[in-house]
Amino acid sequence: MRAPACAALWAGVLAFALLAATPAPQPARIDLTKIQPKALQPKVPLHTEFIVAVNKLGQVTKIVSLKPSKDRTYNLQTGGNALQAFIRTPDGKAIPGTYRLTYDYNPKTALVHRGVALIHAGGVDPNAEGAVNVMMEDVKKRGLRPVSPPPGPARSAEMTPGPQPTGKLRLPSLQQILKTPAP
Repeated sequence: MRAPACAALWAGVLAFALLAATPAPQPARIDLTKIQPKALQPKVPLHTEFIVAVNKLGQVTKIVSLKPSKDRTYNLQTGGNALQAFIRTPDGKAIPGTYRLTYDYNPKTALVHRGVALIHAGGVDPNAEGAVNVMMEDVKKRGLRPVSPPPGPARSAEMTPGPQPTGKLRLPSLQQILKTPAP
């Protein structure tokens, strides 16, 4: 009777030590000045919190719950970031489970601090497909193409008639540019 109790105690101590030895994921900073013009940046501090399920690869598979801020655009941006997140330990290992992702915006610095905390390991489908992969498969299934940027200077070679450059990209001469009619 005494040996099974001692074995159970040691198993509990070892399980707790294993969880305690797992390093916490590092927080990240997102610079909103590179995403939004200064005029569109929020003027007040904002906070959103997501509870997400993570598979064995570290991919977010779904958002379980969220606590939104009052800014709808900020909620959409942080929600998109949460769906695309990979959560791994500093040594590159992934722990399937439930995590809390928090996003805190500071209007003085225009930086968003993302915090990651493991709520509990396990309790999720470790083989579940990542949320981004599921969305891309849906896009392909519907016969749609992923959104591409509008035509601009970088895509002008595709729209002008004539031979397309192969290998190295060569810019047209100044004389050729001056003779080309404006669009």
